[in-house]
Parts: sequence; C-alpha cells; structure tokens
Amino acid sequence: MGRISVHPRGFGFVELDSGETAFVSPPDLNAFVKGDRVSAEIGESQPGKLAATSLQLVERTRRELFGTTVTRGGRGYVRVDREVANSDWPLVEPVNVPEGTVVVAAIEGQKLRVLRAVADADASLERVIVRHGIQSEYADDALAEARAATAVSFAGRRDLRETPFVTIDAPVSRDLDDALAVLPAAPDGAIRVLVAIADVDSMVPVGSGLDREARARGTSVYLAGRVLPMLPPELSEQALSLLPGEDRPAVVVELRIDPEGGVRAIDLYEALIRSHARLDYDGVAAFLDQSDPAGIPEPVRDTMRWLRTAAARIAITRGARGGVTIMREEAYVSIDARTGEPSKIVARESTSAHLLVERLMVAANEAVARWLVDRGLPGVFRVHPAPDERSVSSLAAWARNFGFEPGFGPVLTPLSLAAFEAQFASSSIAPAVSNVLGRVLGPARYTVHPGLHFGLAAPLYLHFTSPIRRYADLAVHRIVKAYLGGVRDQHAGDEALEALAVSLNELAYRATKAENERVRMLAARLFATKINEPFRGNVIAVKPFGLVVQLVGMAVTGTIATELLPGGPFRRDGVRQALIGPEHTYAIGEPIDVVVTGTNEDLGRIDLAPR
Repeated sequence: MGRISVHPRGFGFVELDSGETAFVSPPDLNAFVKGDRVSAEIGESQPGKLAATSLQLVERTRRELFGTTVTRGGRGYVRVDREVANSDWPLVEPVNVPEGTVVVAAIEGQKLRVLRAVADADASLERVIVRHGIQSEYADDALAEARAATAVSFAGRRDLRETPFVTIDAPVSRDLDDALAVLPAAPDGAIRVLVAIADVDSMVPVGSGLDREARARGTSVYLAGRVLPMLPPELSEQALSLLPGEDRPAVVVELRIDPEGGVRAIDLYEALIRSHARLDYDGVAAFLDQSDPAGIPEPVRDTMRWLRTAAARIAITRGARGGVTIMREEAYVSIDARTGEPSKIVARESTSAHLLVERLMVAANEAVARWLVDRGLPGVFRVHPAPDERSVSSLAAWARNFGFEPGFGPVLTPLSLAAFEAQFASSSIAPAVSNVLGRVLGPARYTVHPGLHFGLAAPLYLHFTSPIRRYADLAVHRIVKAYLGGVRDQHAGDEALEALAVSLNELAYRATKAENERVRMLAARLFATKINEPFRGNVIAVKPFGLVVQLVGMAVTGTIATELLPGGPFRRDGVRQALIGPEHTYAIGEPIDVVVTGTNEDLGRIDLAPR
C-alpha cells in the first residue's frame, strides 16, 4: 500500500507505507492522480530497485483537476497538469467549452466534468490551488452558519474593554486574531502582559458545518495575490477579527514577567476585549527605533513602551537557552493592482516590531503548553527534534563552505546553534545560510506527545495564538475552555487528537508547498523579462541535475544545469553535497555570479548560467 506521486516526464512512483519507493511505468499510471492511495504488486525491476504493477485504487482524496481542453477523434479531453496526472482525461459529454479553454474540472469516476473556465490572468493561481488540493469554496451549510453568526453571550467573561489592547499586523491583514496589552511594573518590577486571542470556538462549535470546513483546510493559505482563509470572511475578517473599537470575545493568556525575563505566573481566562488601536509593523518599528510617534496614537504609546520592555526581558531569557532567533528571509511579491502582474520581488526582512510580536506570541504559546502539561491535559503540541550526528556533520561542512568555522562537535545543542547564528546573523549571506540551516534542522510537526522544540530551545511548545488561521490553535482553545468550564475527564495522549495532528501536518505541508510554488511561478514570470541580466547568488543545494542558487536580496532561487558549469566533468558527492570536478568543486555556500538564461512559469523555474 502507498500513495502515488507523478513525475512531469510521465512516469511515477508509489511511496510505500514501509518508507520505500517503487517505480510506476507510464501505462500503469494512466488511471491515477497524485495523492491516490493504491494497492500494488511490488517486485524488483533490477537489483535494488522496486517496481509497482497491478495498481488498484484504494482511496482518492483529490476532487478536482486543472488543465486545458483538447479534442481528439471528436471527443473532448482535458490535458491535465502534468505534475498531477500523466494522461489526458475524457470529459463527460456534452462538452460545453471550446477547445483550448483552461478549466477546473471535477473528477467523476474516470471522467471529468468542467466546473469553471479560468481566465488567462488567473491560470497560474488556479493551477497552484488545484495542484495542491487546496479547498477554495465552502459548503453551503458553512456559509449559512457564517452569515448567521451573532455576538456570543459575554456572561462570565472578564470585562477588559477599558484595558488598552492593540493589534500589530501588516497593513493588508484582515484576520486579526491576537491583541496585546500590558500592566506597568509592580513594586517588585514584574510586568503583566495580556495576550488576547480571538475566541473562535465561541462562533465555530465542534461538529458544525464551519468546524468541518475548517478542519478539512487545517490552515489559511496565503498565496501572493489571493488569500484562501480557513474560515469564511464573514468570520475571519469581521465577526471574529479583533477590529479596533469592536467588542470581541477572547481567551487571554496573562503572563507575569519578572525583571530578569522569567515568566513567574500564568493565568488563562475568557474575556471581553476591545482593541484600542490597529497598528502596523512599520509604524511600530519607527516608534521603537526612532521615537517617531506618527503611527502610534497617544493613548497607547505607554502600552508600546511597556510591551518593548516585556519583549526585551523575554529576549534575554530566550537568548540564554539558545536556539534560532532570526526569522528566515521570505520573498515578497508585489502585484500590480491594475494588471494583476508581478511588479517586484524583494526579500521581506524582520523589523523590531516583528521581533516584539514574535517574542510575546512564542512566550504565550510556551506558557499554554506548560499550563496543559502541569494539569495532565491533552494538547496538540509542536515538536522539533534535535538533528542527528550526520546532519550536524553536514551542517558544519556547509558552514565552512560559507566561510564560517562552527566547531560544533558531534552534538548540536540549542546554545551552540545560537553561537553559530551569531556568526552569520549580520552578514550579507545570512539569508542563504538560514535557508540551508532550516533544511538541516527540518520541519516541526504536530503531535499529542509533548517534547522539545529544538529550534526555539523550548522544552514545551504549541500553537495557540492564531485560531482564525490554524485549526491546531482552535483545538487547543477547546481543551483550555473545557477545563476552565469545569470538565475534568480530558486526558493526555488522546488517540483521536493524534489522528488530527497527523492530518494537520499534511495540510500544513500542502499549504506551504502551494505558497512557495506560487512565489516561484510569479518569480519565473517576472524573470522572463530579465533574460541575460546578471545577479549575485550563493549555492544552497546540490542536485543530480546541477546547482540551486539563491539570489542575493530577493530570496529567489534559480538552477544551473551541470553541463553549463566550467571545469567538468563533475561527480556528485552526496555526503559533502558538492559537485566535484578536476578543476573546480561547487559546494553549498559558495558565492557565484550568474545570468538569467530562461524561465518556465508552469514549473516555477528560473534557469541560470555562470557568468
């Protein structure tokens, strides 16, 4: 048993439950699509290589396919996205769209029924959505529930409407699910920070149509040019969003932070809050760094000063235990509002405002994780294991290629990781080093089993602060609220909750893949206008086909085919992650000057050559 993956060249693989991979020839693949769960007969096609035959469909979760209509022998077909299927699928007759129309079609057995035609301007966006199985429409009952949602009862909640909460987000954000307030230092120097999180559970009951839709999505998906929210906009952008001047139900995490940055007390409770100001990152950063008050209303300026104090204290304690403190660079694509075309790609950098919010949200998430474990309650925890010895050795080798001497030894600890980060944090190649570091450390995952989050050097961690955007946070809210409501039969290690965690890991992975692929496609479209232009980059991966290069200042990657590299022929060293030739070795971390030679938007690929 296993799942189908498809190669654009027409063949595929079965990713077996055992962890092995079996080759599938094109004829055997024709009736299947990416993600299908199948049974198969497994044998050796040649020594050490498995092949799958006699495939039988067990489960198909994919409901739609993207492609272009074609006609053959008087019959209509869809030439399906070759990342998803290797063959053209027949259309249900009659076909009501002309040949050459880009469409999204529903799978009905082994045929397709056109759902909608797609305009050329939207084709790449729709391709990404359908390719990764992202749901873009809501069921009718969920929409009806969202439109009928009304203010919940505020009885029994602490009334904090006079407490000056503020939200800090990007100017374009609409789903505001966290707000911050602070009570100034007591005589002993302790500060009380209040992290208020939208009470999504109050309007999205367990088992409702809305809950079913949110669980099926797992997360909001942020594609350049379009957001696919986990909850309908009537809730995510209106009734639940912590908009300024509006009364909102919230779950508050109250932290008592001493002068040395220790969290000495944690309190959780339901409250009624009102945001006193909607702030944006740039305005907050200008206030914190340059004392520019223009973007901060006078009544909340003291709030921002005390929040800065609290975040600085937390930074000290986090720094003392190690881990990663800087955020990985991300590519931000500017979309022209008139044409819908990408106009610019820049590297999105973290500011002091981003760090303030990140530190306080991480502190709140850690506090809730500890609160649950102390009470023997279940949770959807976020764990990130320490890297193994081989990964540590590889990281050390790559660091030397970048020009650093980490000297890790056989074991990487959070503190030694922080010491390494301190070497490159202010260098011009920090984004490329962070990219490689992130791949070495690997992803975090959801589980009911509490454990270390290595990257944050957190003994316990979970997601609690974004329930409008993530179902994992909503699940934890429900556990907390049940306990606050007197329920005492919740127990750690719930099997149903672990099944949810496994599902959420897959949904989060899909969302991240879609978001990254959308950026790559737009980057390819933009770089089609930059053929023969020179750029500076760093090698961040060595593949069988050649090198992956991250361009400086844009967080955009391109590829150089091995045959274009001078000094060959080359052999690939998988351990050193290098291409080794008689005259030159290309390894991760090496700087390289390149020119753009071509692009492929469908594959999100930018082709480069050495300069």
